[in-house]
Amino acid sequence: MEQAVVQVNEILWGSILIFLLMGTGIFYTFKLRFIQIRKFGQGIRRVTSGFSFHGKDADHNGMSSFQALATAVAAQVGTGNLAGAATAIASGGAGAIFWMWLSAFFGMATIYAEATLGQIYKTKVNGAITGGPAYYIQAIFKHSFFSRLLAYFFSISCILALGFMGNAVQANSIASAFEIAFHINPMIVGIVVAILSGLIFFGGTKRIASVTEKVVPLMAGMYIIICIVILILNYQNFFPALQSIFVEAFTGRAAMGGALGITVQKAMRYGVARGLFSNEAGMGSTPHAHAIAKVNTPVEQGDVAIITVFIDTFVVLTATAMVILTSGLAFKGKTGIELTQAAFEMRLGQFGTVFIAIALFFFALSTIIGWYFFGEANIKYLFHEKGNSVAIYRILVMCMIVFGSMQKVGLVWELADMLNGFMVLPNLIALLLMSSLVKATSDRYEKRELQK
Repeated sequence: MEQAVVQVNEILWGSILIFLLMGTGIFYTFKLRFIQIRKFGQGIRRVTSGFSFHGKDADHNGMSSFQALATAVAAQVGTGNLAGAATAIASGGAGAIFWMWLSAFFGMATIYAEATLGQIYKTKVNGAITGGPAYYIQAIFKHSFFSRLLAYFFSISCILALGFMGNAVQANSIASAFEIAFHINPMIVGIVVAILSGLIFFGGTKRIASVTEKVVPLMAGMYIIICIVILILNYQNFFPALQSIFVEAFTGRAAMGGALGITVQKAMRYGVARGLFSNEAGMGSTPHAHAIAKVNTPVEQGDVAIITVFIDTFVVLTATAMVILTSGLAFKGKTGIELTQAAFEMRLGQFGTVFIAIALFFFALSTIIGWYFFGEANIKYLFHEKGNSVAIYRILVMCMIVFGSMQKVGLVWELADMLNGFMVLPNLIALLLMSSLVKATSDRYEKRELQK
């Protein structure tokens, strides 16, 4: 099975999705006149002005803009920033980080469009606000059979990719880290994570928003501080490591011939694939959170969405990558969370291994919450909360968490990549066909702001 999935991923991620994702980001970057640069400061101001821990804004009418950002970042900052960065470096070399950065830069324009469209097409199901790509995908051709088919395909892919297999990936990484650090049986870890997650799932949108707005800032802040301490200790290797990112992005580690091209291709493949898995720009996941933010205009949440990619890739993921590269352990047979833990342990001793296990627990748990929420939005789209559809979904996600904790990391990651790829295709079709609406909405808002 793993071999078959790997072959599918080689087709999807070898060229098709790399060009589509990068192409869409480049397209929106120019169409919106480098909006990720022009609106970056505005996005920062919106994020900082809405910062809070009180958890009182979430209800059937949605959640605050900051809570939506926290829920989106909760989903983005997970194993992709710890285990995923290590996997990309081990498989594609230091150059993979460059391709992560590049895809993230263009992805900031893509995610702006996603959040804006999510806001435009948000709706109410049984009196509660919901939204996401399925709603703007079905509007491509005015609710025709084809657009509804694409929307259903997206929803099913999202539920499988994030709610089920994606959360199995998160549980897998937590279980692996705890087995290394504390020698705890992975199944026991999976059961504990499933129970904790279930307590949050069954609390609904209000509890999800309350948890993410508290956990995300604290866990990210603590993690960055520890990374900075290690980088200071590894200061002699900092600039050589930084140089290797740019050099290996275009030359690889091989000296000449066919191996050179394969190495550079791997850097691109793993850089963009792990970059997407981390920042999720273009994947169609985070619009579910941005869609229900309580803002005055869709563009305001688009500005906030830009910052989520910056936090995820240029701050958290880069910090992990630099710790690994400055450790000198990047190519010594380790991969995934083992490599990340080894890099932290090199300077911090056993505390480094324990810290990564604990950090990964909170990172991955928050991602499980975010991805569960995104899947739930699509359950509502498909079933309109008829019967016990949401309750059944919650129980199935908890089962997948336990299942994922006991699986081999290779198969779990490859399945997640494949299903993520299936999600991307209908979402990008909608983004490209609705680019004029995004631009018109953005231009109208900017013109009104200039007239004030």
